[in-house]
Amino acid sequence: MDFRISADDRVGAQPAQKGKSQPRAAAKGQRIEPSIGQSMGLLSDRERPVGGGSGGGGGRKPPKAQKPEKPRRGKAETAKPRKKRRSGGFLMGLLWWGFVACLWGGLAVIGVIVYYGAQLPASNTWAIPERPPNIRILAADGSLISNRGQTGGEAVTFRELPYYVPAAFIASEDRRFMSHFGVDPIGLISVAIESVQARGVTRGASTLTQQVAKNLFLTPDQTLGRKVQEAILAIWLEQNFTKEEILELYMNRVYFGAGATGIEAAAQTYFGVSARNLSLGQAAMLVGILPAPSAYNPKVNPERAIERQRLVLNLMAQEGYITAEEASAARIDPDQTVRTRVAGSESYVADWVESLMTAYIGDIQSDVVVQTTIDYKMQKDAEFIVREAVAEEGAKRGFSQGALVAMDVDGTVRAMVGGVDYQASQYNRAVTAKRQPGSTFKPFVYLAAMEKGYTPDTLAEDAQFDYNGWSPRNASGKYAGTVTLRQGLAYSLNTIAGRLAIDVTPEKVIEVAMRMGISSPLTPVPSIALGTQEVNLLELTSAYAPFANGGNGVIPNVITKIEDVSGKVLYEASDAGPGRVVDPKVLSEMNDMLKTAVEVGTGRGANIGGWDVAGKTGTSQESRDALFVGYTSAMVTGVWLGNDDNKGTKLSGGNVPASIWHNFMTKALAGKNPAPIPSGSYAGQVIAQQLVDPNTGLPVVDPATGQPQVQYVDGGTGQPVQTTIDPATGQVVAIDPTTGQPIQGLQPLAQQTSNPPIQTNQMVDPATGMPVTNGADPWAQPGQTVTYDANGQVINPNAGLVQDPNAGLNAAPIDPETGLPMTLIVDPATGQQVWVPSAPATQNQQVITQQNNTFAPPAAVEQQPTYQGERQQRTLMDLIFGN
Repeated sequence: MDFRISADDRVGAQPAQKGKSQPRAAAKGQRIEPSIGQSMGLLSDRERPVGGGSGGGGGRKPPKAQKPEKPRRGKAETAKPRKKRRSGGFLMGLLWWGFVACLWGGLAVIGVIVYYGAQLPASNTWAIPERPPNIRILAADGSLISNRGQTGGEAVTFRELPYYVPAAFIASEDRRFMSHFGVDPIGLISVAIESVQARGVTRGASTLTQQVAKNLFLTPDQTLGRKVQEAILAIWLEQNFTKEEILELYMNRVYFGAGATGIEAAAQTYFGVSARNLSLGQAAMLVGILPAPSAYNPKVNPERAIERQRLVLNLMAQEGYITAEEASAARIDPDQTVRTRVAGSESYVADWVESLMTAYIGDIQSDVVVQTTIDYKMQKDAEFIVREAVAEEGAKRGFSQGALVAMDVDGTVRAMVGGVDYQASQYNRAVTAKRQPGSTFKPFVYLAAMEKGYTPDTLAEDAQFDYNGWSPRNASGKYAGTVTLRQGLAYSLNTIAGRLAIDVTPEKVIEVAMRMGISSPLTPVPSIALGTQEVNLLELTSAYAPFANGGNGVIPNVITKIEDVSGKVLYEASDAGPGRVVDPKVLSEMNDMLKTAVEVGTGRGANIGGWDVAGKTGTSQESRDALFVGYTSAMVTGVWLGNDDNKGTKLSGGNVPASIWHNFMTKALAGKNPAPIPSGSYAGQVIAQQLVDPNTGLPVVDPATGQPQVQYVDGGTGQPVQTTIDPATGQVVAIDPTTGQPIQGLQPLAQQTSNPPIQTNQMVDPATGMPVTNGADPWAQPGQTVTYDANGQVINPNAGLVQDPNAGLNAAPIDPETGLPMTLIVDPATGQQVWVPSAPATQNQQVITQQNNTFAPPAAVEQQPTYQGERQQRTLMDLIFGN
């Protein structure tokens, strides 16, 4: 029989729901195999079999069958794997979208790089820009005076430096420098993490290579484009240069503050040593400046500089470049003062040298080394003496500045002080400033008078007078009456200098001053006698050098040689100069008067025991300027004191300036043997001597040319010598009649000068090194060179004009009756210059010797008689006013 069990018969079964068919039961003994549909519970009602039954259950509607447990279990089992697939899909999705994001991010980065990289020039045009040239200025002994140029120091190579100098840069600025490729990814990530944690940017992430790229090629703008270009250029640098070369570029071009660019400039600026000689502590302090040069500068903030030094030393120890003990030993005690170099008076010299460079070698293309004439010890002595005098006397005498120029008698500058404190003011009061020289200008007035025929013993009247509304007064307000010119100069009597300037004419005074070395433009007015027109101290001092060296003009010189860094000579000084500018006899008279000015006159405070000393004091109006210029046979020195604002003082040239001169020269001359001041001589030179007819006393005229004849004599003995024209040079040379060869030791005529001196209009401004025109020759145009023949006469386009040795002019017409050059005077009726016949010369009078000229007073003064013959005792009152 069939035995059927329904779902309701199961333990805990629920009644079948109405209307639901039940699956058909299997026959007795028959196995029922579940189908996929059954097992998954996915079959529809139509697909399920409906069984009929007999017995008690056969007549009723079969209850709704419950879902079998197995399918439920199967459903649960299939759900679990689906959950696993969902979790794995999330991770896969995360990885997928991360990959996609990275891909798009990478494309974006590439796009940014391409975009900003395209704005750079083609890589085949990239090149390291030339470093601005440096001018290394050395003293005569080779010690460094200063560096000049945009960087303030020369470039040094990696291997010239102690090992700890580049190590300090690496440890502090880029510790993975030797291993990265120009950009440091590890450093970037580290900085990013630090910045996130700090919620702000903590530090930069640029490598040394990137900083080099920025300094060489880019602007300092903090923009995305600049950072991208910086990275591109950094990688290019790494591909084209070694690590040492890149670090060398960085060290030589990074800014350290205080105007110092590069490690050498920084070492010199802060410590006064070369980078090659830096100590470990100094190197660490310099590297510590780099993050903020203005804040960590040891000149400005030494405490912060010490802190930064400790930090760099610790980093060097951490990286293994030095030991902890070495780091500790190199640290500066916080209580110890950081000593940095202070720019002294030698910086005024360096500025002057730098200003001359273009005139000497043109535009500077690379580093150069300049050898100067400066004596470094003498320079420091001068600086100390001037500063001490201003500090001690300045407050009570009302002055705040001083300047000094010292040179050998040949114009070689040995020391120059342009002011009291270079740090406070870089204005050079020795070269750039022009001030009234006061009575220090008077020697040029007296020199013009001596050349005209006066002597130191000529009498003059020290008394007030009026000339066309100009009435000079003595500084003391007192007048001495009749005095000699020697006394007039020694005691600096203004009335005497004024009378002389009127007599010789201001134009002549200017000609003499320019011949001696004054290059500033001067105006021909009578007050020039009192030094009312401005000059600089350098040219004024150099104009006294001919008095000290025997009568030869000088051009102030501070540069002996200029070389490039490879040793190639770009410029070398020569010994050429203006030649003789003062006649020996006149020079002796001038030295006589100027020595008197120091022995008993206003310059008494300048006396030095054992030495011949000569010089002149000067004080301008209201004592705005006080000067003393003096000399020995070894050196010439000028001193100026005053105020930059031209405020009056309580100074005079004879007090503090003379004292400074005395103190400086005592040190400068220490160890040298005293020698007398030379008066000059024509010994060893060929002199042209005018031939005079002994019967008439008139010059012998060559009938072929109509010119006065001359003979040549040995300047030392006065004996006639035979001469010839040197075919190689065209100069007149003396020959030995027995051998026919030139006499050794006698200079050709063209190498000497007569009185007034033979010279050209090419002069050099000592302040600029550029040619200037002295205006002495009436036919010369600015910059034109005047040519002279073998007799010392001017060759010019105007026929019949020759040099006039009497009037002190370059040329004069010939008097047809006497054959003598005529004299230029001022017509008292018209005030115009006119030529008049000259007095006849005495027998055997040399061309170089002054004759007593016809005196023609200015228009406002009565015409006086003609004086002639040998020089005689006379008074200026007789000459000018007829007394």
